[in-house]
Amino acid sequence: MEKYGKLVIESISEMPSRKKLIVGNWKMNLTIHEASVYVHHLAQKVQVHRDVEVVLAPTMLALQPVSLQIERRQFKLAAQNLYWRDHGAYTGEVSASQLRGLVDYAIVGHSERRHIFHEHHKEIRSKVQAALRNNIKPILCIGETAHERASGETKDVLHDQLLGGLANVTSDEMSEVVVAYEPVWALSNGANFHDHKMPTPDDVKRAASAIRGQIKHLYGEKASEAVRVLYGGSTNASNASSFLAVDGIDGLLVGGASLNQHEFISIVESAHEVDDK
Repeated sequence: MEKYGKLVIESISEMPSRKKLIVGNWKMNLTIHEASVYVHHLAQKVQVHRDVEVVLAPTMLALQPVSLQIERRQFKLAAQNLYWRDHGAYTGEVSASQLRGLVDYAIVGHSERRHIFHEHHKEIRSKVQAALRNNIKPILCIGETAHERASGETKDVLHDQLLGGLANVTSDEMSEVVVAYEPVWALSNGANFHDHKMPTPDDVKRAASAIRGQIKHLYGEKASEAVRVLYGGSTNASNASSFLAVDGIDGLLVGGASLNQHEFISIVESAHEVDDK
């Protein structure tokens, strides 16, 4: 009986669970030297938790030196962007094949890429596909603007951006994809979180449900339950726990707060505490 009981306990503990994922997007900040110093400070204080994966997304210039500095058990790396062709005459671009082995993740379709650089569905889906064929997990960012939200179009926007980004992805590849819900109207410059408009946990829960529902429609229930969905939008140490506790949310895409070691360390600990409850 004791052996049987042990087997039951082991089988329950081995049921698939989605590890919390905290991604720090540094955007166009920190020189190579500043990045090195910052990583040194983070490495001294960020605890390694089996239930939390911590990913740093430095600038393209800092990726390689930072990769030599980090302990992969403690941190993974992400590219903030990539080009969808593997090689060729594309001056100034960095391809997924050049990033292969250097990063584990790549942020694709970030709202700043969509709205400042006018990236469209075709380019975003090509980047997702390029990441996957080079063994890089794409973090596909989707989210509505204030106008789209006011017009009641949130669900339609998420549907279109998700469909556009995943058009070339097979059901087998979906386990390697991360989706980040990033409402454009909730983004700040990372410096001032006070009086900033934020979604409620219920808003985020509805978005996560819509995302998983669409993935279920496209790829089936197993893929819908396995995919990791992040929330991104003015997250900080004060509000991290409330968003991490939302049903269907598996982590955070952190912007400005990822440049503050105290804020970022607190967010990582919040992910561990929420998952431990």
